[in-house]
Amino acid sequence: MILWLLNHFSTLSLGCLLVGGIIALAVTGSLAARRRFPHLAAGEHNEMVGVALGMFGAIYGIILAFVVVTLWTQLENTQTIVSTEATDLAVVVRSAEVFPPAERARIEKAVGEYAHAVVEVQWPLMRAGEPSYDATAAQTRGLYTALQAYEPTTARTQTFYDEAASRINDVAEQRRARITMAETSLPTLLQVLVYGGALVILPLTFLFGLRSLKMQLLFVSAVAALIGFSLLLVMVLDRPFAGELSVSPAPYKQAALEKFWER
Repeated sequence: MILWLLNHFSTLSLGCLLVGGIIALAVTGSLAARRRFPHLAAGEHNEMVGVALGMFGAIYGIILAFVVVTLWTQLENTQTIVSTEATDLAVVVRSAEVFPPAERARIEKAVGEYAHAVVEVQWPLMRAGEPSYDATAAQTRGLYTALQAYEPTTARTQTFYDEAASRINDVAEQRRARITMAETSLPTLLQVLVYGGALVILPLTFLFGLRSLKMQLLFVSAVAALIGFSLLLVMVLDRPFAGELSVSPAPYKQAALEKFWER
């Protein structure tokens, strides 16, 4: 459900939908509670409710901070993995420039096919939450096959051959790491704490009575908006390959890899 929302709504639209919905729910709940229990407006339970709100709010805040920092770090790590994989491919292309024309062309063809498979085949699968090793398995084998077919004849070509071989091994490693990150999501227990915590704190605000209805609704709306924005942040960071804030495949089209995308 979250993946579908991220892939079909802009962050702004999703924010308006989520935050606006939670605020509307909070205002409706507050009005219903005030009508059902008119004595709440007197604030006779404010001391107890204030203690409960403070305690639960502090615990919930710590959980949210931990989750957001973890997800942000995960997003940065994913960006680093993608950038490193693309850089390794570019280095393979640069290293192959000292090889004989036929060998260089074969290696460049294999790199180009791999880059296109990652961007055009594997990326949509990761965006949809269905990452697959098979999507680039043939192209990965093609990288190794293209390089292994060449036998260096000089010390110079041997040096660059060794560098290219090392980088292809790194590509395979980063590919596995990238797919692993695409399969990773917030653990179920943390999801329960994040989303369930909101369902605990929000109703508590209904019990905090203020004589002024406007002030009551303003207080409830402010808490609901803060919770809504926090949940929005968790949602957009939880899936590094989905939504507007997702990791971009642009590195596979830049620098030495740019020529593989020329039409």
